Amino acid sequence: MTDPQIAARYAFALDMIREAGALAQSYFNSRETLTIKSKGLQDMASEADLNTEILIRDRLAASFPDDAFLGEETGISDFAPGQGIWVVDPIDGTQPFISGLSSWCVSIAFVQNDELQFGLVYAPERNQLFAGGITMPATLNGKPVSRHPGRSVKEGIIGTGYSNRVHPEAYLAMFGLFLNEGGMFFRDGSGALNLCYVAAGQLLGYLEPHINSWDCLGAIAIIRAAGLKTSDFLASDGLNKGNSLIAGNADVFPALERILATYQSGHGGR
Repeated sequence: MTDPQIAARYAFALDMIREAGALAQSYFNSRETLTIKSKGLQDMASEADLNTEILIRDRLAASFPDDAFLGEETGISDFAPGQGIWVVDPIDGTQPFISGLSSWCVSIAFVQNDELQFGLVYAPERNQLFAGGITMPATLNGKPVSRHPGRSVKEGIIGTGYSNRVHPEAYLAMFGLFLNEGGMFFRDGSGALNLCYVAAGQLLGYLEPHINSWDCLGAIAIIRAAGLKTSDFLASDGLNKGNSLIAGNADVFPALERILATYQSGHGGR
């Protein structure tokens, strides 16, 4: 796929994510009418999630029919090696969404030949649109972002996440390692948004033992576009299986890497 073809997809996605965000926001403003279903422990969904994803999927299918699609709600389409694939979470932070909190967003990423080309994350209630990619600068509402000045985990706040795919005792063990390093943590229900706050210099870094691809790829592209580091999320079939994730500036990254490695060595690599 040529650079102009990637650029055309990026421009299209910038418009589409606002349309999807407006639809999701219309559901947010009438939350009392939603039918909420449980997909598992602390894993909720409603027609807002499904219909927002269908809008995105249908827009992409009409404009880029040769691309594959992976969405949290509708799953993955036929996907062949070398084919471009869109990775979408229509509402990351569904629990905050249905609770009336502002910490939710739409996340879109595009991957080609196992390389993350670009990502966009839009939080309508916060009026924040993050974007960036390999050939696109990292921006917040069209303005460049800059890294956090901290040089250790003691000099800023680290974003984190948790899911029931990790046993609570194992997570708490890792968390203890982090706290003993003097770290301070932040979590508000959306991994994608927290990762974008790393890109924008509001959070010092991010650490999570397991996260799904649709929750993070859009933001990872933005973090890398900002010149920051992340672990190799797509390794070991992270697209389909999820993976651990570290993100931060070059100064703090080794400490987070050491904490995660210590945790993994005691819990079978997970």
